[in-house]
Amino acid sequence: MVIVAGVGFSSRATVDSLRTALAATGHHPDAVATLADKAGLLAALGLPVVAVTGPLPQTPTQSPASLAARGTGSVAEACALVGAGPGAYLLTTRRVSPDGLATCAIAKGTGT
Repeated sequence: MVIVAGVGFSSRATVDSLRTALAATGHHPDAVATLADKAGLLAALGLPVVAVTGPLPQTPTQSPASLAARGTGSVAEACALVGAGPGAYLLTTRRVSPDGLATCAIAKGTGT
C-alpha cells in the first residue's frame, strides 16, 4: 500500500505554502500528486511526483471554485485518490496552508 498526498494550489503558491499544507495533514507520504499542468513546483518537496491527467473523481469537499475550474470539489482530494490508485480511500480530507494558497489531502491505495 502507498500513501499519496494530493495537492491543489494557486499560481501564487510557494514551496512553503505546499510544505505547510502537507504538514497540516500529519502524514509522511510516499509520493505527491497534482494536476499535470502544475506538477513542476512539487519537485521541491523531494518526493516522487504523480502528474494527474484526465477526469477527476468527485470528493467529499465541495468547493464551488474548484468545481467551476476543474470539475471536482477538491483538486487535492481528487489527485490524492487518483495518485494512490484503484480502490484508494482518503485518510484526510483537504487541509489548507496558513496563507490559503495550497491544499493537501492524503489517500491510501495500491499505487498507480
